[in-house]
Amino acid sequence: MSILITGGGTGGHLIIAKTIALELKKRGIKTVFVGSTNGQDKKWFEGSNIFDKTYFLQSSGVVNKSGLAKFNSLFNILKLSFKCKDIFKNEGVEAVLSVGGYSSSPASFWAVFSKTPFFIHEQNAMIGRLNKLLKPFAKSFYSSYEEPKFDYPINEIFFQKARIRQNLNTIIFLGGSQGAKFINNLAMQIAPNLLEREIKIVHQCGGNDFEKVSKFYKEKRLDVDVFDFSLNLASKIEQADLCVGRSGASTLWELCANQLPAIFIPFPYAANDHQFYNAKFLQDMGLCKIFRESGIENEKIIDEILNYDVNLVSQNLAKVVGKNGGEKIVDDMLKKAKFKEV
Repeated sequence: MSILITGGGTGGHLIIAKTIALELKKRGIKTVFVGSTNGQDKKWFEGSNIFDKTYFLQSSGVVNKSGLAKFNSLFNILKLSFKCKDIFKNEGVEAVLSVGGYSSSPASFWAVFSKTPFFIHEQNAMIGRLNKLLKPFAKSFYSSYEEPKFDYPINEIFFQKARIRQNLNTIIFLGGSQGAKFINNLAMQIAPNLLEREIKIVHQCGGNDFEKVSKFYKEKRLDVDVFDFSLNLASKIEQADLCVGRSGASTLWELCANQLPAIFIPFPYAANDHQFYNAKFLQDMGLCKIFRESGIENEKIIDEILNYDVNLVSQNLAKVVGKNGGEKIVDDMLKKAKFKEV
């Protein structure tokens, strides 16, 4: 008997799949992953020992297509859903958790068709189209933004390294593992000003821009801790007193867990503008600042950085998210699926 986790496409979805799978594994429960050959799914989980079995189907997105291409994608998802019938049977699937993204479509639809206990985790403040469609069929809908709220599944290391920031001594620019060109360019433009004020800089620029960004700092003789990707990101975040970056759900909640204040610049082309609404959830409580890319001026952003009350925000971030989010979700899922632990 097993629990199937499905979804992905981006790291934000996949980190939820990983966190929940590790919690299930800790309890001796067999886990199966169904993702896509597209996106980052295979990079994350192919050959991984996190799951007992992994399947990667040739699914693709529907929302970004039109006309015949949209119809073909929908037809392909339905065809792949029936392929999931064999996976469910062969792996003894007794419950399904969708973490969202187009990768989740085939297995999610088959869970509904077959009346297998079905659960959804929505990582963003704005519900994705597929999750909104399937929400009525889910036994539980796990969200950190709407009632009943569930704490976001966050790696314990971010809580362990949390601290209350007293003053602005170090700033971290988070461009993500893939890199955010706008964040990278902004960091390079304002770095000389910040360094002149004796504010240290840590900059995650992603693999795509690493050569360009590191060369810039070297040529300008700017002492910046620049890196593309780190397996020890929590330690990098721990050094900082303020973050400037995107507001993907995982990043946002990890910063909250670490009590690191932030200035968020949402990715303007995110589906349903969800990055803006993720950050707005904190802004409405006075716990972050948001800037649109189109409205940013270097002098203005520097002024906001220098006048940010990092101490007050850092103290209050501790109240926003609790520990053991993954454990609480698994507890609820096992109870409602009537799944017996080993």
